[in-house]
Parts: sequence; structure tokens; C-alpha cells
Amino acid sequence: MSIYVGNLSYEVEKDDLKRVFADYGTVKDVQLPLDRETGRVRGFAFVEMGTEAEETAAIEALNDAEWMGRNLKVNKAKPKSDRGSSGGRWGNNSGGGHSRRY
Repeated sequence: MSIYVGNLSYEVEKDDLKRVFADYGTVKDVQLPLDRETGRVRGFAFVEMGTEAEETAAIEALNDAEWMGRNLKVNKAKPKSDRGSSGGRWGNNSGGGHSRRY
């Protein structure tokens, strides 16, 4: 399981996140997605901690904390399958078009 960290400064770097989360335990991995077109940080990250207890401690301490001029949004990351549809072409069938079956 990993932690979702939102409302990040666009100036943040992986090492910044590692330092902050290291106060709560072992940081196993940090993913900091970049915008494909601009190469700029997208404003959110995923942090994987060593244990569930470390994740819980980090979430409780850092959610809504002010850091780099922004109030962080920190919570358990949802698995990709639970994040819902982006509303794209295959999102739902209520648009009236043809229904495809596979």
C-alpha cells in the first residue's frame, strides 16, 4: 500500500519528500509524476513506507500540514481499479451510442 500526497508545490523534488516522510519511518519508494508535455511536477506524489504503522503515522502527522507554502492532502492511495472512470470514451454507456460487447 502507498500514500497519496496531494496539493504539492510545483518546486518539490523526490529528495524533499523522502526527507519529510523519513521522520515517520523507512521510505521505500517515492513516485513523483511529471506532466508529459511540460516535464513539470504534476502536484501530487505517491510515497511507500516500510510498514503500515509508519504509513499511518505519516498520514496522521502530515495531512493538512503546511509545507512549502501549501496545505498537504495526505491519505492512503486507492488502488488503480478503485479510482473510478475518468469519464472518457469507455467510461459509461449513457451517451446513447452503440454498445460493444466483448
